[in-house]
Amino acid sequence: MEILHSKIFGENLSSTPLLVFHGLFGMLDNWGSFGKDLGDQLPVHLIDLRNHGRSFHSEGMSHDDLADDIAHYMSHYGIEKAHILGHSLGGKAVMQFAIRYPEKVDKLIVVDISPKAYPPHHQGIVKALETVDFTTVNSRNEVEAVLTQYIPEKSTIQFLAKNLYWDDDKKLNWRFNLKTLAEKYTEFVSNAIKFGVFEGETLFISGEKSNYILPQDEFGIKQQFPKAKIVTVKNAGHWVQAENPVDFAIVVRQFLNLN
Repeated sequence: MEILHSKIFGENLSSTPLLVFHGLFGMLDNWGSFGKDLGDQLPVHLIDLRNHGRSFHSEGMSHDDLADDIAHYMSHYGIEKAHILGHSLGGKAVMQFAIRYPEKVDKLIVVDISPKAYPPHHQGIVKALETVDFTTVNSRNEVEAVLTQYIPEKSTIQFLAKNLYWDDDKKLNWRFNLKTLAEKYTEFVSNAIKFGVFEGETLFISGEKSNYILPQDEFGIKQQFPKAKIVTVKNAGHWVQAENPVDFAIVVRQFLNLN
């Protein structure tokens, strides 16, 4: 049984831990400042999803696969119950986990995603990533130059470039498993969370400038997460925690009674 890679802050604290899961093409390092900040008050596990970061690569990428990975991780670390936070794809994973394993969840935090199916919208990014030929590029700048032909947003290019590393053959490569993520894309983005109900305390955090959680999504959210509160963070888009980290941390702290 392969266990997800993680970085743990506040490991020796005795309070209920918080498990944090990043979004598509992300990695636990995206959450470093947040983990360090909250790690003063409770154990914070920043975790790479399968096929991302330093976690194992696999051909499976369904919501159930991701949910089971969380259960295995908790079992491995002897965690009976935790607060669970997920952003975007990580949000889909933690929603499925809470529905499948409600007894393992204390409080659930879902960041800028709803349980619904989303139309495919990363085709440009996938095409750009697949265009990078690692037999010919020899620097990060060269990789970014290729991505710039397809992706106009510099912030997105920088976000993706964080996944570059030098492999054992001294070649640049992606840390994420692009092959599986491209092949299984519709399975984890364009499918809704399986129907089920999580009765526990739940917080949905949306970015004011993001369109991932719309007013009309509230009905569907409340059907599966009847205790859900939806809070909007101002001056932030989809990457809420990066674009307004101060207000984001305040909202999370209040929900977890850390103030």
